Amino acid sequence: MSRSLSSRGEYWFSLLAAGAEQRKGQCDSILVADGELAGQPVRFIAVVPDANNHYPRAAGGEVGLLEGWTLAQVVSEAVTADEGKAQKRAIVAVIDVPSQAYGRREEAFGIHQALAGAAGTYAKARLAGHPVIGLIVGKAMSGAFLAHGYQANRLIAFNDAGVTIHAMGKESAARITLRSVASLEKLAATIAPMAYDIGNYRSLGLLEQLLDIHDPLQASEQELDHVRGTVAEAIAKTRREGTGLSNRLGADNRRSSSLVRERMRAEW
Repeated sequence: MSRSLSSRGEYWFSLLAAGAEQRKGQCDSILVADGELAGQPVRFIAVVPDANNHYPRAAGGEVGLLEGWTLAQVVSEAVTADEGKAQKRAIVAVIDVPSQAYGRREEAFGIHQALAGAAGTYAKARLAGHPVIGLIVGKAMSGAFLAHGYQANRLIAFNDAGVTIHAMGKESAARITLRSVASLEKLAATIAPMAYDIGNYRSLGLLEQLLDIHDPLQASEQELDHVRGTVAEAIAKTRREGTGLSNRLGADNRRSSSLVRERMRAEW
């Protein structure tokens, strides 16, 4: 790539999409490439930092107005192009997003609609038969993760301290709950949904697989091959098992969610 790599997301996009055809013309914070993985057609998508972003609140890799609508565009484009095909391309979302873009302009111009548009289009792709795989290589925070990756059929994450997943940053959560950060961290030690680390997130049953990568910014050829193989297997498994998300409900920490669904089905 011509510019220096500025994030884990950009680094892993560059590895996975090496040799793929890069899409041009979208905003600089969205990278898109069409290639192959284990002989299967794939569209790779990543959100990356852009210091010159038209909206400064989105300069650090956050998902803002431009990013939300562009994600919706490039996913929808793949759905339209593959309509009627026997094998629809997989969509691999490379995830390293610190937050949605907070700002007065973003709120005034409808960031909620932009991010909802992205999430809705990923869901549309999944339901249309495109295997959607989320590869979490860094942060997967709040509305940014909902817009880019959370609708995936299967989520794969690196087992690394730099990987954090949550609805809200610690400082923001502390303000909202009128607690200190230290108090929140103490609660997180015993309440898995409040924790930020990937191990606790895995206990919720939301991850297909956890991968050990020694240095996520300096991958070995063996590690890269392992990641490629894992993503390829997730794509193949999704083609076999269909578009639903029931695979997320098997963990012990999701018993209540499963019970609610069972009782709702019994009622209706």
